[in-house]
Parts: sequence; C-alpha cells; structure tokens
Amino acid sequence: MSAEPRQEWWRGAVIYQVYPRSFADTNGDGIGDLPGVTAHLEHIASLGVDGIWLSPFFTSPMKDFGYDVADYLGIDPIFGTLEDFDRLVEKAHRLGLKVIIDQVYSHTSDLHAWFQESRQDQTNPKADWYVWADPKPDGTPPSNWQSVFGGPAWTWDARRHQYYMHNFLKEQPQLNVRNPDVQEALLSVARFWLDRGVDGFRCDALNFSMHDPALTDNPPVTTPGKRTRPFDYQHHFFNQSHGDIPAFLTRLRQVADSYGDDRFLVAEVGGERANEEMKLYTQGPDRLHSAYGFLYLYADRLTTDLVDRGPAMWPGGPGEGWPSWTFSNHDAPRALSRWVEGRDEKAFAEMALLLLMTLRGNVFVYQGEELGLPQAKVPFERLVDPEAIINWPETLGRDGARTPMPWKADNGFAGFSEAEPWLPVDPRHRALAVAEQEKDPSATLHLARELIALRKAHPAMRTGSMTMLDSPDDLLLFTRQEGGEGLLCAFNLGHRPIAWRPPAGWSVVQAVNCSDPWSGELPPLAGLVLSEPR
Repeated sequence: MSAEPRQEWWRGAVIYQVYPRSFADTNGDGIGDLPGVTAHLEHIASLGVDGIWLSPFFTSPMKDFGYDVADYLGIDPIFGTLEDFDRLVEKAHRLGLKVIIDQVYSHTSDLHAWFQESRQDQTNPKADWYVWADPKPDGTPPSNWQSVFGGPAWTWDARRHQYYMHNFLKEQPQLNVRNPDVQEALLSVARFWLDRGVDGFRCDALNFSMHDPALTDNPPVTTPGKRTRPFDYQHHFFNQSHGDIPAFLTRLRQVADSYGDDRFLVAEVGGERANEEMKLYTQGPDRLHSAYGFLYLYADRLTTDLVDRGPAMWPGGPGEGWPSWTFSNHDAPRALSRWVEGRDEKAFAEMALLLLMTLRGNVFVYQGEELGLPQAKVPFERLVDPEAIINWPETLGRDGARTPMPWKADNGFAGFSEAEPWLPVDPRHRALAVAEQEKDPSATLHLARELIALRKAHPAMRTGSMTMLDSPDDLLLFTRQEGGEGLLCAFNLGHRPIAWRPPAGWSVVQAVNCSDPWSGELPPLAGLVLSEPR
C-alpha cells in the first residue's frame, strides 16, 4: 500500500505577520526588537498559526524603516544581534512555528557598501551593480520614470557624472539584478539566512527588480480617476516587470530547494499588471511557491464583486501557482477602518476574520488583526512614514497600521515599552489589548483562535477548490470542496438583513454575528460556514 503524498506545510497555511519595530520593546528605547518578538511567541503560537513572517530587521539607516538595507547579513542594533535572531528561530521552531523573513532584492540603502563602491566612478568592480545612466543631451534624466514616493526615479551623482535609478526613495538605489554578479551576491544572502534556519522568504517589491534596459519612457495614463502621486500618472510598462525576472526566480527556487522541500517562497507583487505577474512568478514547479498582491490591501470597500475577483484570478488550472491573501499589513491602512463604513467594529472585524479564513490560498494575519484593531490615528506632527508625509492629507498613510501592539490596557504605553514609543499608542487600542481580551470569553481574540482552528480542521477550507455562487447584492456565497467534504460559506457584507436561509439538510459548522441561521434572514455582517449533508 503506497503512502499518501505529503501535504506541503505552507499550502493553505495561516501565517502571522510581525512588524518587529512595533511588536514589543525590551530595552526601553521605544522601538520593538527581536527579543520582544521572542518574548511573545507564545501568544502567536496560541493562535494556532503555522508560522510567522518577520518584516525587515537588517542593518539600515531607516529612511524607509528597514526596507533600505545597508547590510543584508547584519541585524540593526535597534533590533538586537544575530544571537537574538538565532534564539528567536530556535524558540519559534520549538513552538511549532515556521519562520519567514523579508528579502529586499530590488534595491538597497545608499549606505550599503556595494553602492558606496559603485558610485565612486564608472570603472570600479561594482560599477555595474546598480542602474546608472547618462543624462539626455539637455541634462535631464534618462527617462520619464517616476518614483513611488514622489518625483523622478532618477538622482544625479556628481562623482559618476550619471544618474542612478530608484523606484522608491533616492536613498534606495536600484540594484542591477540582471547582472550575474549581483544575482550571485543575492543568492549568497539567501543561503546565509537559510543556513541560520529560516523556513523561507517573503520577497519584497519583486516586480520592481528588473526594468527595460533601453530605458523607454512610460506612457501616460489617460483614463479619468483621482491620482495623488506623479507615479500614478504613468503606465509602468518599462521601469519594472521585465521578462527576465522569472529566470532569476528559478535560480532562487533552486537555492531554496537545496535546503529541502519544505522551504517556502512568496512574492509581493503590486501594480496594474499584478494579476498576470503573480501567476507568471509562481507558474510551474521551478519558480516561487506563492504570491500576493494588493487586491484587498488597497480596496476602499469590501464587496461581493471584490471577493469574486480572487478565485477568478486563481481558478486552479494545470501548472498554476498558489495564491496568498491578506486584508491588512504594514503597507496599507487596516482593513477594518477602510471597510467598516460606520458599522459595529467588533462585528465587522470578526466577520472579516471568518471570511479571510475561508479563502482559497494561504492567508496572512497582520499583528493586531486578531484583536480587531482599527487604524490608529496619528497626528501629522508624529508622522514618520515618508509616503504619508509626502501625500498628507490625501491618504491615510502607513503609520496608522504600524503603531505599537497593545499588550496591556493599564500600562503607560500599553505594555509595548517603558519609554515613549516611536509612534503613539492610539487610546482606542487600550481596551483591545491582549491582556484585556484574554479575560473576556466573548473577545475577538478568542474567536480568532477558534476560526484558525476551524480552517486547520477542514481540508476543504485549507486546500479545497472554491466556487462562487450567484447571489443578490451584498450576499456573498461560495463553496469549498476537497475530496468528500463540501462546505457552503455565506456572508452578508451589507448594512441591512438579507432574506436567506441555509439549504435543507446542511448543518452549521461556524456562525459569526448570527444567532439563528434558520430565521430566514441573514443579519448584516453575519458569516456562516455550513457542511453539506452526508
């Protein structure tokens, strides 16, 4: 009798994102650190998640709060030491948690030793490790490309008498990832962390890693719509998303696979062509395992049409990769505040958690999402995020999703630190602190554990197919199917009750905000999971 094929741990996994800077501070400087993460791993493990994703903790001047890496192999002193990291990994593994860390392969800090050498002249050994170009005859930048954070994607460097490219801040010069030597250096970075026991990588801004070498101008966006940044006025056909990227991903996958078949690689892919790029980067057995985009992260409303787009993008065809989904993270305002539309925040947070757990793919839970945290209110004078400052007051910015994790209600800084934190604690978060919710059996935290356990207990929910069903506006209906198990998921995303009752013979597996599923009306923000008759 042949053994059943082993299920990959990551397929259908629930992964908890930790933003270390805001998780827990142990040395009293107001900034979260790696020992703070280690000290609270029991909380994460108690949720029942499969692993953690750690946002950057590498050596950095923090112009973009760690996504400007000055040393890929170093721990920034504000976060601790390599020994602290090793202790974190060891304890996480002991608690049954996988550890995923960020890798930023498209750019570095301008303080990275590679860039410091590259900018000296046009003939040094690393002269071609970054994207340099001569000016146009009139001295203007080589192309019309714009940076995400505002202004041209080119900055003049007097030493080289050339412009260097940066898709983000000018302090984040673009690596020339097409250069084989750069690829080797980045793959060596991957090996360094795999050698230290990490279980995989989340690859940041991956579709920004290669561009059109001819530096062709991007065409303008001509469709009407509100735009807050120069970046939004262009189609990004040439400054990113080059066709050579998948070949590098194959090399990265080979490195990961050399450490065993349980390593996991997931890409962040944003932009107007994210759907096709996510599928391209995960297609077949020799690229990344999964990818996620900004379908939910940037959506200003939760609608049935929005949810429908997910399974339409990933129908599960031959050779197709595996999706990942997240409603909130460090790069977007918290979903609760984007979507609640004046309704009960606790009810909405709990319905959204159930919906997230019923989606086909991997799901990421952002720290505080298990508590039902709303977007924090950060006054302008306390903003530190460059994107928030540049675009204020047109966007909510990212700082409100990065405020300290509330551990205790009665502590001066919510149990996060003994010192004034780098971002303020929102007073509304105190009542939602972990210690407060632990004492309340009806708290969102306890339901979060219940819903994560529900997902793990049902193969149809974790890895099964997903089929959307026709339904009236605001009523979201879909099935999940795996082997002999069939589940029906029903959600009222609207503001008013909807006339609906479960089909005859189906039994309730989970109900959120719905005390009587058989009443004939599905209340607003209700969520149901039902099991088919056997």
